[in-house]
Amino acid sequence: MAAINDIVLVHVDNKPGFYARVEDISPDVKPGWWQVRLLVLTFPLQVFTWILDEFQLEYAPFTMGGTPIRLEPVVSPLEEEQQLQEQQELEERKRKRQEGGSSKVVSLAERRKK
Repeated sequence: MAAINDIVLVHVDNKPGFYARVEDISPDVKPGWWQVRLLVLTFPLQVFTWILDEFQLEYAPFTMGGTPIRLEPVVSPLEEEQQLQEQQELEERKRKRQEGGSSKVVSLAERRKK
């Protein structure tokens, strides 16, 4: 789901249209709808306020005046690489744990008998 300060790519008519930063998300008078203020990263800068529902904030496609629109999150390649590395390390630890790896179960009952 889009959050404040996220950078999004707005697709207009199924083509990349413009980049924008989500400036504010506030509830609309209709339940389940939000007023989303976007800082459009063009020259000169522009500010749009769109009223979107929760699914549209979760990057589902929608239409405005019959024109297909879709928000897509923009993720830094460095952040993407870091998330991939963390995921691989987590999977490696899980695999080692399942294989028996370096973990050892020590019976406290047997230790007391000595």
